[in-house]
Amino acid sequence: MSTAPFYVVLNAGSGQSEAEITSRAIADAFTAAGRAHEIFRVDDPQKLGEIAQQAVAKARQNAGIVVAAGGDGTLNAVAQATLNSGCQFGAIPQGTFNYFGRAHGISADAAQAAHALLSARVNPVQVGLVNGRVFLVNASLGLYPKLLEDREEQKKKHGRSRLVAAWAALVTIFRGYRPMRIKLERDGHMHQLRSVTLFVGNNRLQLEQIGLEADGVDDGKLSAIVLRPLSTLSLLWLVVQGAMGKLGQASGVERFTLTKLVVTPSSRLLRRLKVATDGEISWMDTPIEFSVAPEPLLLLTPIDAIPETAG
Repeated sequence: MSTAPFYVVLNAGSGQSEAEITSRAIADAFTAAGRAHEIFRVDDPQKLGEIAQQAVAKARQNAGIVVAAGGDGTLNAVAQATLNSGCQFGAIPQGTFNYFGRAHGISADAAQAAHALLSARVNPVQVGLVNGRVFLVNASLGLYPKLLEDREEQKKKHGRSRLVAAWAALVTIFRGYRPMRIKLERDGHMHQLRSVTLFVGNNRLQLEQIGLEADGVDDGKLSAIVLRPLSTLSLLWLVVQGAMGKLGQASGVERFTLTKLVVTPSSRLLRRLKVATDGEISWMDTPIEFSVAPEPLLLLTPIDAIPETAG
């Protein structure tokens, strides 16, 4: 059994008391097993990347394991720092949706997830890249990033829940959104189109839950979805179909797989686009390139892990 120390990056942004409970649960599990560990608590989200780099540096010095404790955005930031470092990566998922953890059979209970890391096995997993930035679950342009921004705004007012997320989606759709004019280059072919949003997925569970086949995902491919311009009512119906797991049957949806996709705005005046990666929003210079990372993430998964499926 491994004796490597754990270096845990804990995002305390969800609340002080909750962070204390999570931190104590993790520390108790490792201490009871006699396993060396250090918890890097992140109180300022702006410093998440910097602190993740510090944890990775210590892990490399001491042949340790890097662990991310938080939602998909936290897991993303820590994975970004860990990828290509040679370090193993552990996850203690704490978010609202937890697609990454659920897809790999990792408990959302902090104590259980920490305990499972003590005997976990290494499972190399595929990582997506957009302009060099990691995404574990998805990356997107257009309406979807706007939806995420509005969702965060609603969460600040009404708290974190799936009902709040659904309400935020309705608010975004009724506000309206102008379609993008973009050029897509894939497999040596270029075509221009108008789209409400471009969504690139790297998580089989999320894709299957909305009713899309996940062929190729986790096997060297990413799955892309393009939504053509629709009326407000048609867009609302599309959201309903996605919630019912029937998006694959909807009109106005184009799906394809890719290993590399380059997106360029049709207008040369647009030199930057807003991009969402695992729920976090940032501006990126064009062209926007989506690809599969050359190296996998060395994820620790529970020995008895049962990945969740849409069924």
